[in-house]
Amino acid sequence: MLMDTSKQIDRSRAEESILRGRDIVCFSHDWTGDPLSKTHLMRVLSKENRILWVNSIANRKPTASSKDVGRILRKLKSFTESMAEKEPNIFVLSPLSVPAYGSSFIRKFNERLLISQVKGAMKKLGFKEPVNMVFNPAAGLVAGKIGEKELIYYCVDDYTAFTGAAKGLRGIEEDLFRRSDLVIVSAEKLLRDKEKFNANTHIIRHGTDWNHFRTALDADAKVPEEIAGLPRPIIGFHGLLADWVDFELIKKVAEHFSTGSVVLIGKSTVDAEEKIKVLNGVANVHFLGRKRYEQLPAYCKGFDVALNPFVLNELTLAANPLKVREYLAAGLMTVSTDIPEVHQLKDCLVGTDHADFVEKIGAALNSGRKPDEISDGVKHESWEARVEELRKIMAVSRKK
Repeated sequence: MLMDTSKQIDRSRAEESILRGRDIVCFSHDWTGDPLSKTHLMRVLSKENRILWVNSIANRKPTASSKDVGRILRKLKSFTESMAEKEPNIFVLSPLSVPAYGSSFIRKFNERLLISQVKGAMKKLGFKEPVNMVFNPAAGLVAGKIGEKELIYYCVDDYTAFTGAAKGLRGIEEDLFRRSDLVIVSAEKLLRDKEKFNANTHIIRHGTDWNHFRTALDADAKVPEEIAGLPRPIIGFHGLLADWVDFELIKKVAEHFSTGSVVLIGKSTVDAEEKIKVLNGVANVHFLGRKRYEQLPAYCKGFDVALNPFVLNELTLAANPLKVREYLAAGLMTVSTDIPEVHQLKDCLVGTDHADFVEKIGAALNSGRKPDEISDGVKHESWEARVEELRKIMAVSRKK
């Protein structure tokens, strides 16, 4: 009995050490972008680990648009800057690579170039036997080749379903799935679609920065002037205005609630430029552009209801929209198109088609739900809780 107790104590100590006191390499989006699931997870992990955050390696072929050209110039500028500690224990590297993977020559060139840059940064930081946590499938080129002790692919989107996905990316990602020690996905559809590549695939749904968005309910929080005087109801959206947003649906919402206001916060992508034109001339649609993450709760305070108006396709059906939990944390009744993952959330109403979506907005506006009750409903879904889920999964995986 004493021996069994000793084993249990040793096992418990081993589990407690998981993702604590480690060096972690994280291949993700650009650090300067809006905080996404990866940002939140790494911020939690940085409290007990050192993070080398590797800025984005392109997943799609760039176009000649001014936005893409501008992004390329910014990437080149950031490459000339030295690695920097952006937050305590988070060091950001901006690598240079060619945004194409179709030919074996370019893939090999990218591989060598990236390995050299990442290993150089690791050496400078004194990283030893790191955990490689990959959020960007293009990083499959170097995964397993930088001296990592563990390889985790944390897949939060069906990346090959994005418009303009780079040729050759699918093969790189499927190889990454197979070679990873552990695969984490954020949606049930991703689990069904991807576990065929790796039996050690598990689901961890997104969390929310609850404390941040809860400030929308603070008595002293002020609604920004640019929306404070708009006609109500104010029907709001924040996020990327990309081609997976249903702009035709937004137009119908604006026309139905013609005495109210539709507020769209976020930058638009190249792929959405033509589709977004359907909103030209719709007087009660207000484009406010991108706002800083710190400002979003104040804007949410000014909304009467929030929207997740995604088109339904392979990309969105596998999505777990982070914004929905953020709206709820801010105390907002939310209406979404029929994305499977939002069915998990009590105060998110789901429209089965355009007419039903508009009807659900009316139901949300008249729900009678108190904002603090809506917010409390997702309080337990913190990013700290999601990191603990990851630790438990890793502990079980190591025992196998």
